[in-house]
This record gives sequence, C-alpha cells and structure tokens, in this order.
Amino acid sequence: MGEKGLILVTGGARSGKSSFGESLLENIDDKVLYVATAQAFDDEMKDRIKKHREGRLENWITIEGYKSLHTNIEGYKNKISGIFLDCVTIMITNLMLEEPIDWDNITQQQIDLLERKIFNEVQALICTVKSLEIPAVFITNEIGLGIVPENKLARIFRDIAGRMNQYIGKEADHVYFVVCGIPSKIK
Repeated sequence: MGEKGLILVTGGARSGKSSFGESLLENIDDKVLYVATAQAFDDEMKDRIKKHREGRLENWITIEGYKSLHTNIEGYKNKISGIFLDCVTIMITNLMLEEPIDWDNITQQQIDLLERKIFNEVQALICTVKSLEIPAVFITNEIGLGIVPENKLARIFRDIAGRMNQYIGKEADHVYFVVCGIPSKIK
C-alpha cells in the first residue's frame, strides 16, 4: 500500500474501480472498514452485494448505509487502519431518492437545497475521514462523459454527482481514473 490519505478512484460502470481500490488496501493487516452504500432493492442488487461480500478479506469490517456516515466512521476511530467506501454515486442516489420530491416538477430552489444537503453529508464525511489520518479509498462513477440525459431526474443526479466528485477530487490526496481495468493516476 503505497498511497496514504484520501484516495478517489473514478471511472465508468464495470471499469474495475472497486477491484483496483480494494487492492490499494489489501496489504493492511489490521482492520479495514468497508462502507457499503448500496441497498438491495431487487435480486440483481442482492446478487451484486453478495459477490462483493464474498470477495472481502477477513480483516475487513462492513457497515452498510448512506447517510450520517461520518458518525458511523467516527465510532471506529482507533480501531481501523484503513477505509474503503463503495460507492459515492450510490450514496448520492440514495440521499436523493429518500426525499419526497416530485422530480418532474422540482424547482431550482428545491434542487439547490437538495444539493446543499448532499454536500453537507459529503463534506462531513471527508472531514472525518481526513482527520483519522489513515488510508481511505472512495469509489465513485464518472458519469459526465456521455450524452445529456433526457430524463430530468437523471440530469439533476448527473449534475449533483459531478459536483460532489469535483469536491472530493479537490480534497483527495490522490485520484485514479480506471478504464478497462487499467488505473491511471491523475492526481
């Protein structure tokens, strides 16, 4: 494990981000906290979560959730030597969808308030993780490389996720972009 501090790993879906990110922490003999942000809403997601669980090392402790993660992580202070969060974009999706919003008729003011709420979650998470001074790998999806989505909800998600990725990228000590299973260090 050569990298220290906050490490952001980004790329497209199924690009190899998680495998690469996990490899950055696999040489830690002490406990690593695995923060899983996905929720199992259907059989496909249940299967994906099952496969991820089976692939984790024995010294990895798993917590599942997507909000107030800074509080959950703080509870493991002095008990862990690394953090792996998979993934930021699913966390953002869950935070967005828990809100009682009419996505077809959402106002710009509602969008701004929602983004501020999500930013506050992300900022608190980053501050907590950085204060622990241990390697922390965050996985996220680079979703801004395609066409502009036709669906309003998808456009709002793309914009919010893009801005959160920019913030995390600026705060990160190292950033990797993964394409076809090949990581490239960009910061």
